[in-house]
Amino acid sequence: MSLKNKLNRMKTHMNLEPVNNPSPIEEDSPSVNTDIPFHDKWLENDTVSFHFDDDYCFIREVRYPLNHKHGLYSFSELKKIVKEWNQSSLVHPLSAKGVKSEELFFFDTETTGLGGGAGNTIFLLGYAYLEGEEVVVKQHILPQPGSEIPLYQSFLENINYETLVTYNGKSFDWPQLKTRHTLIKEHVPKLPEFGHFDLYHASRRLWKNKLERVKLSVVETDILGVHREDDIPGYLAPMIYFDFVERKNPEILFGIMKHNEVDILSLITLYIHLSRKILQIDGYTEESMEIARWLDYLGKKEESVETYQRILEVGSEEDRIIAGHALAFQKKKQKQFNEALEIWKEVALKGDVHLRIQAQIECAKLFEHQFKDIASAINCTRNAHQEMMRTENGSHLAKKILDLEKRIQRLERKKVLRVDLYNIDSLK
Repeated sequence: MSLKNKLNRMKTHMNLEPVNNPSPIEEDSPSVNTDIPFHDKWLENDTVSFHFDDDYCFIREVRYPLNHKHGLYSFSELKKIVKEWNQSSLVHPLSAKGVKSEELFFFDTETTGLGGGAGNTIFLLGYAYLEGEEVVVKQHILPQPGSEIPLYQSFLENINYETLVTYNGKSFDWPQLKTRHTLIKEHVPKLPEFGHFDLYHASRRLWKNKLERVKLSVVETDILGVHREDDIPGYLAPMIYFDFVERKNPEILFGIMKHNEVDILSLITLYIHLSRKILQIDGYTEESMEIARWLDYLGKKEESVETYQRILEVGSEEDRIIAGHALAFQKKKQKQFNEALEIWKEVALKGDVHLRIQAQIECAKLFEHQFKDIASAINCTRNAHQEMMRTENGSHLAKKILDLEKRIQRLERKKVLRVDLYNIDSLK
């Protein structure tokens, strides 16, 4: 079957209607440029032409009321969550402190290739932002390669690229444009490689152990409660775009534009959801353990300790043990050795085999160095050694087992030396 026939078959599976009937773009002076192929079709799909420097691109705009619900949340929650960030003292990569909700631009692109590098052209720049009591979605579409000047002129006139919210994970492939136009010449080179708020890395931190993959489509379905109907998968975008460039008929491209629109709206929902988790607005959740680890990694010791303590109070049994193990390290750093020891004793009794081994080793270190109790240090090290020998992976732990055996031997020598020194002192 030819590419063209395959694409024609896909048309019947598209959902081209806006979700929940968002209001279309209101055009003060509709374009009447009959030189643009299928011009009426573009207009019927809320898309107008933008003319600049004897060339043009397309701009699509749709609007959603703030009470529109996309997945778990209505868009009005964005204002509330930005207010929460501005009232919070937490310094965090996703913090919107000092930023108004209207200043956030939820941004995504569609490109002609799945990877980066030469030949990978951005053909759709899409973003959403708050304006009054609405969410505005705008998309700038490249009619053909070579029309990047009007594309980026129209884009830069509208967006603040310093507050982009993205789900990228890798750098954007911005073009190198040679032009006399000041706006493009000055600002395209300044376009960031990464969004200011990259939700991909945040999602990976929270759900990498829960989800098979942290693609946005998976996060949408499994976390955010967003379910698409008749969606055209993003990997078809390059093929569809090249067919559009050849035939100029935008009908099949509208499906990719819809796919991009839903991606962008999902970024709003995801930012709200991640922010609620990080700010712990809902108290303890199944993500609390990962939040505590993240705060610990960021050096937010006070906030991480508070989160670990909360997990110890109300968390699941498994989370309480893991949180206790992490909290004990914090207690040790703060020289609260008795508290650290008591926590590790409990972990040594209730944790899984790996945590039991680690907890016994940490108890041994405390007994040896802080409490000068060599006999207890030997006992804990032997317990860790026995646990390690019983594990199924014992054969793969030869070095660790050998290290524990050396530790036991060293402690035994230390014990004998202390006894000898005691006997010498008693004879004086």
